[in-house]
Amino acid sequence: MGDVLAYEAEFLGLVREYLDFAEFEETVKVFAKECKIKGKPLPKTAGVSLRDSKAVPVQKDLLEAFDNGEQKDFFQLWEEHVSSSVRDNEPVAQKLEFYLHVHFATYLLKHSVGKPDKAELEERISHFKAYLETKGAALSQTTEFLPFYALPFVPNPMVHPSFKELFQDSWTLDLRTRLEKFLCLTLKASQTPRLLTLFHYGDNSFEWPLGNKTLQHLHQQLVESEHRTMTYLKRFNKMQADYHNLIGVTAELVDSLEATVNGKMITPEYLQSVCVRLFSNQMRQSVAQSIDFTRPGTASTMLRASLAPVKKQDVPLLPSLDYEKLKKDLLTGNDRLKAFLLQALRWRLTTSHPGEQRDTVLQAYISNDLLDCHSKCQRGVLKLLQSKSEVVRQYMARLINAFASLAEGRLYLSQNPVLLQMLEERLKAEDKDSLTWENVLGALQKFSLRRALQSAMIKDGLIFWLADVLADTDSLSDYTLEYSIALFMNLCLRSAGKKMCARIADRVLRVLSDLLGHENHEIQPYVNGALYSILAIPSVREEARAMGMEEILRCFLKEGNAEMIRQIEFIIKQLYSEPLNDNIVSDDEEEEEDEEDHDIMEADLDKDEVLQPQLGELTGEKLLTTEYLGIMTHTPKTKRKLFPGVHQSIDEPLQRPVTPRYHRTVYPTEFSSAFTSKPKIPRTPEIYSASPRKGKIPTIAPQFSQSGPQQTSRPSSSGSSTRSRQSNCTLCALCTHG
Repeated sequence: MGDVLAYEAEFLGLVREYLDFAEFEETVKVFAKECKIKGKPLPKTAGVSLRDSKAVPVQKDLLEAFDNGEQKDFFQLWEEHVSSSVRDNEPVAQKLEFYLHVHFATYLLKHSVGKPDKAELEERISHFKAYLETKGAALSQTTEFLPFYALPFVPNPMVHPSFKELFQDSWTLDLRTRLEKFLCLTLKASQTPRLLTLFHYGDNSFEWPLGNKTLQHLHQQLVESEHRTMTYLKRFNKMQADYHNLIGVTAELVDSLEATVNGKMITPEYLQSVCVRLFSNQMRQSVAQSIDFTRPGTASTMLRASLAPVKKQDVPLLPSLDYEKLKKDLLTGNDRLKAFLLQALRWRLTTSHPGEQRDTVLQAYISNDLLDCHSKCQRGVLKLLQSKSEVVRQYMARLINAFASLAEGRLYLSQNPVLLQMLEERLKAEDKDSLTWENVLGALQKFSLRRALQSAMIKDGLIFWLADVLADTDSLSDYTLEYSIALFMNLCLRSAGKKMCARIADRVLRVLSDLLGHENHEIQPYVNGALYSILAIPSVREEARAMGMEEILRCFLKEGNAEMIRQIEFIIKQLYSEPLNDNIVSDDEEEEEDEEDHDIMEADLDKDEVLQPQLGELTGEKLLTTEYLGIMTHTPKTKRKLFPGVHQSIDEPLQRPVTPRYHRTVYPTEFSSAFTSKPKIPRTPEIYSASPRKGKIPTIAPQFSQSGPQQTSRPSSSGSSTRSRQSNCTLCALCTHG
C-alpha cells in the first residue's frame, strides 16, 4: 500500500494525460474535481490536447523565424521545444542544426538590399564562429561539413566557388523543407501519452524497442566477444612470457660475454641450459632437453630456421601459341570469337604468376607483335578498338589496359604512333558508365608515366577535357574518379601542362577546391599534387589567393593524417612563394627517363565479365591451348634494369607522376621512411574490388556472368577494398616514364 501511495500522484497524472490526449474533456473535469474532493494530489502537467494546440503555433513560429532570419528567436524556440536528447544525440538533428547556423550566418548576405549592416553581419559571423568552436566542433571530422569551417574567414563568400550553392534559392528552400519535416516528426513524437507507451511496450506479447530476440542476439554477441577477448588475452600473455624469457636469456648471454672478456670460460652445461630455456616455448621441454645445443651451430641454425621464409614454389612456363593464327582470327573471325580470344589473351597475362611466368607471357606477346605496334599497317589488331561490337571494344580496351599495367607493355604500346589518338577518341566517344571507358581511361593514365606520351596528351588538350569531367564527379565511379584526377595531376606536373591550366585557372582551381572535400579520401594526394604543381604559375597563385584558397586549405589542417597535413602546408607555402620570374622553366626538352619497375595487375581488369560460354564453347587457357597451340619457343628476355628514382628536394613535394594503387601493394614498409623529408604522392590509384556497374548490356553475349576466368593456376584477383585517407606511397621519387 505504501508503494501505491508513493506513486499515486504519478499514476493520476498518467490518467489525466491520457484523458487529455483522447479529448475526454468532461471526464477530465469530473476526474479533476473528484481528485480534489478526495484530497488526491494531481500533478499540474500540460495536457496532450494543450500540447497539440501548441504544436502547430510553435512549428509556425520556427518557420517564420527561419524565413525572416530571426536567429535569436529561432534558436530560443528550438532549444525550448526540441529536447536536448534529440539535439545532442540524433545525427539528423545535429546536421540540420549545423545547416541552420549556416543559413542564419549568411542570411544578411542573401537578403540585404545593397550592402548588409556591417555590425549585424559581424555579430552573426561571430555567433557562427562560436558555434563552430563549441557544439559544432563535433562535426569538424566530417568531410561534408569541413569546408564550412572556412566560411567565417572568407572575405566574400558569395563569389567563392565552394559556397556559391548557399546563395541559391534552391538551397534555402531545400533546408526549409527538411526543417519542416523534422519539426513535424519531432513535435508529434513528443505528444504520445506515457500511458499508451507503457501499455504498448509493457506486455511481453508486444515488441519492446529492444525485444527478446534483440536481447538474445546482444547476449550472444557479448558471449562471443568475451570468448575472443579470452583468446586474445591468452595470446598476449604467451607473447609477454616469450618476451620476458627472451629478455632474461639476452641478459644472461650479455653477462656471459662480459665474463668471457674477463677470462672466464662458459661451460657446455650452461650453454645447454640457456638454449633449453630459449626454445622451451617453441617445443616441448623434453624435446628441447634432448637436443645437443653444445654442438657448434645447432642453436643458431634452429633460430634462423624459425624465421626462414617459405621457399617459393617453382611455376612452370605456359605453352607457346601460334600467334599468326591468333592474329588472323582476331582480324577475320566473328565478333564472339574475337571477344573470347581477347579475353583469353588478357587472362593469360593477368592470371600468370609475377616473375618469370608473366615476363615470358609478355615477351611472347611483344616479340610476336600481338597488337601490331611494330607494324606500319594502320589496319591491324588495334582497329578492334573501333569495332561496332561493344563487347569487342570493351575487351580490346581491357587487354590494352593490362599491357599498360606493365612497364615493358607500356614501352611496347608507345611505339605505335596512332594508338594514343585512338584511345583519346574512344575516351570522348564512349559512355562514362561503360567498362570500355573505364579501361581506356586506366590505360591513358598509365601512359602518362611516359614523358613523350605526356607531351602528346597535353598537346591534344586532354587537360581541358579532364577539367570538365572532374567538375561532375557524380557521374564517375571511384575507379574512374581516381584515375581521372591521377591522370590530370601527372599532366599538370609538366611545364606545358601547368601553362594549359593557367589558361583556365579559375575553372581548374574551382574543380580542385571542390575535390579537396570529396568523400573519396583516396584522391587527396592527387588533388594536392595537382594544386601544388599549378601554383608554380604566378597568375594561378594570384587567382587562388583572390578566391580564398588559403582559408579552404587551412580547414583541412584540422583533420587527416600527418602526411596529408604536411602536403597542405607545402601547398600553402607554394601559394605565397615569390617567383624568380614570370616564365616557367620548360622541361619539354628533357630526355626520356627510364622508370623503376612499376608493374601491378589490377583486379579491376577482370571484373564484371559479360561473356559466358555456351555448352561446348572453349574459353580462356583451354581455348588457347586447344586451338592455338604453337611450337615451344620460349626465350625469356632479361628484364631491363631500370634506374632508381631520383628523390625530390625537401621544398618541392608532390612532383613525380604516379599511378594509383601501385604504391600500397608493392612498397608498404618503405613508405613511412620515404616521407621523412617531404610529402609525396602516388602515381596510380590503389586496387580495390569494384561493385557491379550499371550500364548498357552488350548484345553479343547470350548469357551474363559476374565471374572471372576459371583457371586452376589463377591467383586470387580480389583487390583490397580498404579505404583510408592515408596514401602510402613510395613512388613519388620514381622516374616519370614507363
